[in-house]
Amino acid sequence: MTMIQALRSAMDVMLERDPNVVVFGEDVGYFGGVFRCTEGLQAKYGRSRVFDAPISESGIVGTAVGMGAYGLRPVVEIQFADYVYPAFDQIVSEAARLRYRSAGDFTAPLTIRMPCGGGIYGGQTHSQSPEAVFTHVCGLRTVMPSNPYDAKGLLIAAIECDDPVIFLEPKRLYNGPFDGHHDKPVVPWSKHPMGEVPEGYYSVPLTSAAVFRPGQEVTVLAYGTMVWVSAAAAAEAGVDAEVIDLRSIWPLDLDTIVSSVKKTRRCVVVHEATRTSGFGAELVALVQEHCFYHLEAPIERVTGWDTPYPHAQEWAYFPGPARVGAALKRVMEA
Repeated sequence: MTMIQALRSAMDVMLERDPNVVVFGEDVGYFGGVFRCTEGLQAKYGRSRVFDAPISESGIVGTAVGMGAYGLRPVVEIQFADYVYPAFDQIVSEAARLRYRSAGDFTAPLTIRMPCGGGIYGGQTHSQSPEAVFTHVCGLRTVMPSNPYDAKGLLIAAIECDDPVIFLEPKRLYNGPFDGHHDKPVVPWSKHPMGEVPEGYYSVPLTSAAVFRPGQEVTVLAYGTMVWVSAAAAAEAGVDAEVIDLRSIWPLDLDTIVSSVKKTRRCVVVHEATRTSGFGAELVALVQEHCFYHLEAPIERVTGWDTPYPHAQEWAYFPGPARVGAALKRVMEA
């Protein structure tokens, strides 16, 4: 499956298993979503289970919060992560707080899906990676898969979770893995082992990281598209790097991170979002806190720049293999 098909399969499985699951958002019904992630679901489950919403992100999420409190499990789509900000008050003030302020009497079991990241020439309003904003909010879970198998398993786990889950989908990975070399032909998921996705039900725990590429010399912490970029950078730089795919950005699988860094004694953090106050800063702080006496070099960060995502200079902004490879070499030489 492509990641699009895997996400659709996850929603299909959960719509069939649980009558309380509903799917809605802008154009997700008859049209099947701007990226076709919900294609065919309305025809199969009807307009009361899969339906279109007005162009109002705050209205979409606010309605989902009410549905969750009532006992439903809404899965809503924000067409691009860049458009989520009008819904931020509903997410932070209502969804994230509902279980705490009701002393557990109510929950907000909603999943908010949204395509994120660049690499598609989307410019400043179709390329953002806002994950760090959500990790700062108590009561939210934030997830970003890097491949179809994880995408389906994590989305099923998110829909089953009683907490609100921000489910970020790197749109550059929808149709195939991307190692940052935009001038090379795209490799489809059909030609990659991680495109093998079971048809039925399975789940991937929301708090579990994965060792994407085993290595001995340096640990790379990444998620989403940057997992593939980091693996390519390690191969091209000739560095035996262990690439950790966080999968769940928050809550975090800290044990896997600490175990890897203590083994390699070096660490590079990679993400596509802007540098200042990006989630990489939290990762650096955690590695410093838990692995200080094991580190043999300063921790490096490779990120996007502190600017809006540029259209004309897309690949100067995008943290590609050359920038990641240079950081790997610096930590090895330090």
